[in-house]
Amino acid sequence: MATIQSPGLGSGLDVNGIVTKLMSVESQPLTALQNKETSIKARLSALGSLKSSVSSFQDAAKALNNLSKFTAMKASVADATVASVSASSSAVAGTYNLEVVSLANPHRLKSTALASADTVVGTGTLTFTFGTYDSIGNTFTANPDKAGASVTIAAGQDTLAGVRDAINAANIGVRANLINDGTGVRLALTTTEGGAANSIRLTVADDDATNTNTSGLSQLAYDPTAVAGSGKNLTQTSPAPSDASVKIDGVTITSTSNTLTNPVDGLTINLLDTTDTGVTTAITVAKDPSAAQTAVDTFVKSYNALTNQLQLLMAYNKTTGTAGPLNGDATARAVQSGLRSILNQTLSGVSGNYTTLSSVGISAQKDGTLSFDTSKFQTAAAANPTALAALFANVGQVTDSRVSFSSAGSSTSTGTFAINVTTPATQGNLAGNASANLTITAGVNDSLTVSIDGTAATVTLTAGTYASATALAAEVQARLNGSTTLSSVGKAISVSQSAGVLTITSNSYGSTSSVGSASGNAASDLLGAAPTATAGVNVAGTIGGTSATGSGQFLTSSDGLSIKVAATTATALGNISYSRGYGALLSNATSDYLKTNGLFSARETGLNASISDIDKQQTALQNRLIQVEARYRAQFTALDTMISSMNQTSSFLTQQLASLSALSNSSLK
Repeated sequence: MATIQSPGLGSGLDVNGIVTKLMSVESQPLTALQNKETSIKARLSALGSLKSSVSSFQDAAKALNNLSKFTAMKASVADATVASVSASSSAVAGTYNLEVVSLANPHRLKSTALASADTVVGTGTLTFTFGTYDSIGNTFTANPDKAGASVTIAAGQDTLAGVRDAINAANIGVRANLINDGTGVRLALTTTEGGAANSIRLTVADDDATNTNTSGLSQLAYDPTAVAGSGKNLTQTSPAPSDASVKIDGVTITSTSNTLTNPVDGLTINLLDTTDTGVTTAITVAKDPSAAQTAVDTFVKSYNALTNQLQLLMAYNKTTGTAGPLNGDATARAVQSGLRSILNQTLSGVSGNYTTLSSVGISAQKDGTLSFDTSKFQTAAAANPTALAALFANVGQVTDSRVSFSSAGSSTSTGTFAINVTTPATQGNLAGNASANLTITAGVNDSLTVSIDGTAATVTLTAGTYASATALAAEVQARLNGSTTLSSVGKAISVSQSAGVLTITSNSYGSTSSVGSASGNAASDLLGAAPTATAGVNVAGTIGGTSATGSGQFLTSSDGLSIKVAATTATALGNISYSRGYGALLSNATSDYLKTNGLFSARETGLNASISDIDKQQTALQNRLIQVEARYRAQFTALDTMISSMNQTSSFLTQQLASLSALSNSSLK
């Protein structure tokens, strides 16, 4: 007889249905865990969305913590074909009359005509020096403020086109082009800056060992003091290099560039064309509140967006009984209450008419958002931009022009603090002990090695007899500042002379500022046999009567208030009044919320830990449910088998009884 294979088939019991219903009851704890995990994940997602909004709001708050937005000035010129103009915050409002007498012209040189761009010129090194040529004295004086540079022409770059490309790739302030004038191809060189002080002297170290003739790479040499065809092998084209000349309110100003920086305090003028003789165009300077207004408008909109999102995420609907994913969340409440608390407080260290947001047109609404009255804000900006800036930004106002506010930390105290300098910052230098030899001879006394702030550089000076110690100092300065070894690490120097004695001074300040001992065959001729090296010193002093830490020219208090001190003597330097505005406060607060161990990080870590714990509980419970289901199925399968057997026995007995009854009836007949 075949066995029953499907549960319930033999007994009539719905074993699968019974087990399914029992397991549904057994699985209720698992369903509860799954629902809990879904809720936590929804909260985690909502927290991530809120975190993103807080980050956007932080950007808006940081933009307010920018003093220049509140002190910005704007400038315009009546005749835009003559010049363009821009203004910094130090510019003074007013009108200035500009007459452009002449523009600065760059220096232009051309080579002789060669057959083609592929004509081989030669290999070696081109050394560019920028300076002023005096045709009367036939002297060239290097521009100490414009570094020279060298360009190596290697094999493979030795054609006319290769030389052009090498010069342009070096980006040294000279633009090279090839021009075909019908007689051949010429190399044309043009300085990227105009002015008589930016003329080119181009010396050549030719690999053919002849550096001034008209063959090989030396055919590109150009020393304006040399003889044509013997070191002066390029031709100057018109117009000659010249300075720009302008008159501002009748005062004549000359410049080597067509960009005039601070001809009037805070103004930058880009010259485009000359005016007719005696004709002026007006430059108008005025306050520019637009940047500040834009920043405040962005701030208000960002805060309102954040407020609306917080309200949505934390909401509870009594009618439907539904809650937002962050309803009751401590982190969301902390962000909401923290930002509101800052906006409602009156700032310390700020005085005058503007001490609250409402005083400049920013008011709280009943729904928790902010409104922005631009008209009221513009009135405040026009009346007192400095006080307006203090309402939003970190502001350090000093009473002595030799001090400038640098920065402050989140824990810096607000208030007014006295500044006293006991030791001014100094620069490291190397001072010669004998008059410099003004004659530099190639291979004899033209090489100098010196260490600037710990970085050693070797330069080669241009051979020749210099007209003065000042001219030689300019050459040394230009060569050292043109050294890529120094410029690549941000090092620079200045070279001065007194009674013919040279001094090399590092441009940096403080204990890291130094000019080490000089070496090379030019060292003793430039600086004497025993030059004196003096290391720089950090500024020292007090802020608010408490000793501060000096680093270079920067003096920093123990709580992070940092100032730059340009004083050259020990003296009292007045006071600094430091205040922290709403933009700074909100930026600091949101930074704390968003930092690695901040509110959001801690909450996210906790929620992720909860999810991980629930996952473990679910795994354990799922394993137990598998065992429970197996047990139920075993029990009901056994019951099913037993009932099936009993049913079979019942059928058998019924049949037997029926047979007995039939026999009994038959015997009675």
